[in-house]
Amino acid sequence: MFRDGLMSGKKVLVTGGGSGLGRSFALRQAELGAEIVICGRRQAVLDETAQDLLRAGAPSVDIFSCDIRDAAAIDEMFDAIWAKGPLTGLINNAAGNFVARTERLSPKAMDAVLNIVLHGSLYCTTAAGRRWIEGGQPGTVLSVVSSAATSGRAFTVPSAAAKAGVLAMTKSLAVEWGPYNIRTVAVAPGLFPTEGAWGNLRPDGSDKIPQAMEVPLRRLGDHSEIANLVAYLMSDEAGYISGECVTIDGGRDLLGGGGSGILGFFDFTDAQWETARKGKG
Repeated sequence: MFRDGLMSGKKVLVTGGGSGLGRSFALRQAELGAEIVICGRRQAVLDETAQDLLRAGAPSVDIFSCDIRDAAAIDEMFDAIWAKGPLTGLINNAAGNFVARTERLSPKAMDAVLNIVLHGSLYCTTAAGRRWIEGGQPGTVLSVVSSAATSGRAFTVPSAAAKAGVLAMTKSLAVEWGPYNIRTVAVAPGLFPTEGAWGNLRPDGSDKIPQAMEVPLRRLGDHSEIANLVAYLMSDEAGYISGECVTIDGGRDLLGGGGSGILGFFDFTDAQWETARKGKG
């Protein structure tokens, strides 16, 4: 299935594509022949990843320093992208999350997550969809959610609420935009270690490896596994899949019922919660 040139003729934007899972998604599709566009807020990271994408085989790479919480900035970015040729796909990957006692969250802290995950995904999706519909072009939107979108997740409530909204968007637009040949799909990753996300979700500095024991397969996920899934869903091979969310977590959510990874937080001291809170808004 992952033949050479599988993504040839595709042009895909990955939000938050300079690092973490987004970088892995972009690299795999570059290897398969796609033109890549990445956006993020750290120019140096984008510049470095752009060089890696070209070395991986991307026919072209464009980068944009863009804050996806800003709808006007997103429209400017999409205008600039379309000026060089329309996208065929969008991956809503950019996210923000941290652990906190929900009753202690300030509006600023809640918005820090909601504005990136929910609003940013909606802004980018409608910016792409509007242009595809006006141009009579097909397209694919893949959004990264989590099992919290359906199961909920204590101590990361803004993220769970935002991911649930993105999943609802995915299912709703699969119907509304289906007649335009626009597909919307989602993936719900389990434990795929990334430096940024794992630092925020383990503020006590505890060892991450024992979390593998929360997974029936008794291991963490490898970036190549989810990158291949994403590449498949973005390709024409998955052309009849729309409105679906694929969970890739080694069975973790089935084992934990949405509660995996949170038990230790019930015993956090005030000092540990203060450490988690600092710098989170």
